[in-house]
Amino acid sequence: MKLLTTLEHNLSKVKPPFFDGLSIWDILSFFVRGIYQGAITSRAGSVSFSFFLALFPGIIFIFTLIAYLPLDIFQEELFGVLEDVLPASTHEMAIDAIEDVLTIKRGGLLSVTFIAALVFATNGTLSLISNLGISYHNINVKNFWSQYFSAFLLTIGLTVLIIIAIVALIFTQGFTGWLVDLGYLAEYASFVIYWGRLLVLLLTIVLAISLVYNYGPVRSRNWRFISAGSLLATFLIIISSQGFSFYVENFSTYNKFYGSIGTLLIMLLWIYVNAFGLIIGFELNASISGAQQQRDQNTAE
Repeated sequence: MKLLTTLEHNLSKVKPPFFDGLSIWDILSFFVRGIYQGAITSRAGSVSFSFFLALFPGIIFIFTLIAYLPLDIFQEELFGVLEDVLPASTHEMAIDAIEDVLTIKRGGLLSVTFIAALVFATNGTLSLISNLGISYHNINVKNFWSQYFSAFLLTIGLTVLIIIAIVALIFTQGFTGWLVDLGYLAEYASFVIYWGRLLVLLLTIVLAISLVYNYGPVRSRNWRFISAGSLLATFLIIISSQGFSFYVENFSTYNKFYGSIGTLLIMLLWIYVNAFGLIIGFELNASISGAQQQRDQNTAE
């Protein structure tokens, strides 16, 4: 009991940034209840299955559009992003699946797959935002059609964000090369390119998660655009992805037991792990919202 009192006393003094003046102790009880009573495992499973179905149609659609852009380096940069993001044993399969679409401009293919790919991608986004809305905490959730419309807009918005991120990566590399040609950064070119690339990828992940949290499941929100939840989700996704990739490369036996099907299982598990991070981050935002409501009620009384 004394330990709990000491813990409460210490955590009540800690008010991290993005917590809107609330202490860790104020939010902790809400967050713990949200995690243990929020059916996170089933929600993550639902999200991962829908995203798995939507992943390749969405990627093929995006990459087919990019094949029509005038910059040839787009394709090379996109392959590099896939290698950075996907687990080591799966990015080769993904690249092989879309390489033909990227290198050959087929207007007929684009017209045939446009609607189907967009529907699959939108359904994946819808599954994410609808499962985020199934929170233990009391949040003002949109109805189905409002969520579907939001999922459609988010799918388009995230596609644009990915293209902008690729442009930023190309610009970072080109600008660094220009400085090297002028005699600057000759010894630090690889360092600047590496950290510039990492910064762009991190910013893209944070913005993508923030878009989903802010314009996905809820009608109104009282957290910031870049919130504590989006930062936590970004951290969890990066850590879990790196840890999962390390596990797959060093300890996993899926490919030995299942052959090429093992690659698909690894991909599904990777999405499942990342879905956990997204849901936990949203639960933190919902916990902050719940703690704010309780504080306002106590103040009013």
